[in-house]
Amino acid sequence: MKTYLLVLALACAGTVASAQSNWDKTPYQTKSLSGDAIKNVFVKTSGGSITVSGGGESPRVEIYVNGNNGQELSKEEIEKRLAADYILDVSVSNHELHATAKRKHEGFNFNWRRQLNISFKVYTGRDVDTHLNTSGGSIHLSNLNGHEEFETSGGSLHVAGLTGVIKGGTSGGSIEVADSKDNISLETSGGSVRATNCQGNIKLGTSGGSVRMEALKGTIHAETSGGSINGRDIEGELVTGTSGGSVNLSNMACSLDASTSGGSMHVEVTKLGKYVKLESSGGHVDLKLPDGQGMNLDLSASRISKVTLNKFSGEWEKDRVKGTINGGGVPVKVDASDSLNLSFN
Repeated sequence: MKTYLLVLALACAGTVASAQSNWDKTPYQTKSLSGDAIKNVFVKTSGGSITVSGGGESPRVEIYVNGNNGQELSKEEIEKRLAADYILDVSVSNHELHATAKRKHEGFNFNWRRQLNISFKVYTGRDVDTHLNTSGGSIHLSNLNGHEEFETSGGSLHVAGLTGVIKGGTSGGSIEVADSKDNISLETSGGSVRATNCQGNIKLGTSGGSVRMEALKGTIHAETSGGSINGRDIEGELVTGTSGGSVNLSNMACSLDASTSGGSMHVEVTKLGKYVKLESSGGHVDLKLPDGQGMNLDLSASRISKVTLNKFSGEWEKDRVKGTINGGGVPVKVDASDSLNLSFN
């Protein structure tokens, strides 16, 4: 086992990249990982961000250190605080990288004015599993294939170019995921969610922000308790809902189940999946469906717009429509507390 006790900065001078005045841009220390063939990355820090990037860079770990609230400190002051208040350790064994930064003293015994923000940037190959945790910063993951698990209590999540199992959470920031696939599960209690160009089994959730989806394909579940939902160019199946905002969906080529308790709905379906189900208890619904396809309509609203259809069979009343189009087919169910404006492409 190779262990590097990074608090002993002077004893490890060969691995140190000296920072002059800007610690958040120049690494405090750098450790090469060439020849270690890292397959698992474990990183934990209580006061900084974590970045793991796969491929394209020489394998290494970079450590960034600055004072509380971004305060710039001299190298001598950082080393003094590290030695007195922190355990900072990097070790490599059996193709596993462990990088840890934690305080020696917790609670009332710790002087918060001496707090340090310690961040890690890890550059590895692409086929790597990660296990990441920070209570004070953001997490960035890119170009990895494997099982990625990550969590932060105080920052945002940024994910790009990942394949495999992707499971992340934050209680204090936004989420952005792009160009990723397979099994994706991302949740936040305090920010917005944006997913772009992803495919597979996708689960997105937030309790405090909006959800935006673009160019997704697969089985998608997306929910928010505190914001709007916006999506376009989605294929497969989408189940989505909000308790506190509007729903705006365009160019849907999927099975669709969407609901809102706090706003209006604007939905354009260009290609039917197995079903369409919309529910709004807080506003009106605008629904555009593809023309010339067989459907079973079950519509309820305070007022339903009258549409001339050549092949409709059933009952059409001002607040209720039940019948078939073009001989029947895909079930389309709408339940709106306000008006329903129905149109066809």
